[in-house]
Amino acid sequence: MKVLVTGASGFLGGALVRRLVRDTDHEVSILVRRTSNLRDLAPVLDRVHRVVGDLSDPESLERAVAGVDVVFHSAARVDERGTRAAFWAENTTATARLLAAAQAGGARRFVFISSPSALMDRDGGDQIDIDESVPYPSRYLNHYCETKAAAERLVLKANSPEFTTCALRPRAIWGAGDRSGPIVRLLERAAAGTLPDLSFGREVYASLCHVDNIVEASILAAASENVGGKPYFIADAEQTNVWRFLGDVAEDLGYARPSRKLDPRLVTLVVEIIENLRRIPALATRWTPPLSRYSVAVMTRTGTYDTSAATRDFGYRPVMDRETGMAELKSWIREGGVIAGSTH
Repeated sequence: MKVLVTGASGFLGGALVRRLVRDTDHEVSILVRRTSNLRDLAPVLDRVHRVVGDLSDPESLERAVAGVDVVFHSAARVDERGTRAAFWAENTTATARLLAAAQAGGARRFVFISSPSALMDRDGGDQIDIDESVPYPSRYLNHYCETKAAAERLVLKANSPEFTTCALRPRAIWGAGDRSGPIVRLLERAAAGTLPDLSFGREVYASLCHVDNIVEASILAAASENVGGKPYFIADAEQTNVWRFLGDVAEDLGYARPSRKLDPRLVTLVVEIIENLRRIPALATRWTPPLSRYSVAVMTRTGTYDTSAATRDFGYRPVMDRETGMAELKSWIREGGVIAGSTH
């Protein structure tokens, strides 16, 4: 079976490529820019077909999907830096182009890596053990949420008897090898002593997703006859008490636990000022803010997900448990020095 992976230079895309190569019945192609850093694919790169191009270039998309059976689309603009036009181009328009190319090229399956962020209402609150019946919000938290939701809708609408599509929704993908994901970024701030405790005295829970678990789900979904036109939450078996978890991991790595309390009214005011400043295109393009409406929501709202639909439709069960995954992540951080001062 011939497969195409986008976002292969990223954490999830790279893990998916390595897994697919290990499964010897897959012929794996990746769409990459000339400038893409493929260091994490070094062990398997000689067994991967590279198509140099871009999701904005129809000619390279045509080459990338030629003869492909399954497309795994994990490439996306994730960082909050960027204008709405940039997010729309890279997350939504690019997905529409890839969908059209895959259909025209005769692909039979399209697995889209979406996000629970697509369901986070700007003015909403906790989402506790929600399932796929929850509708899209009327107002989105940021450009990422809006454009991932729009792309997900396009993917699900494209489903047909000849072209099976689905969307998987992991949150906060983590694991050894992660260089820039949300857990690593938070630990970097803890190491620098700049991560405040934003719990505001509440218990905040999250369904995180280890990279091995979303890779497993992607491969299972691509082979299932039951997924057509459907979204699925994918998560670890364990739910996480966010601030206790961050404190425990930080302490174990030799950093101070986040303890600096902020007045929620001050946070609201600062976020409002920052959001207004980010309407200036020059700032939006160059500046990743220390706080934003989205980042505060993620860290102060409970978000836990029911994964029973994925279990029912394609047999998803987590293959990595929290204890083993965290031991591997902490070992990788200590040995690799991905976080300054982590070699304890």
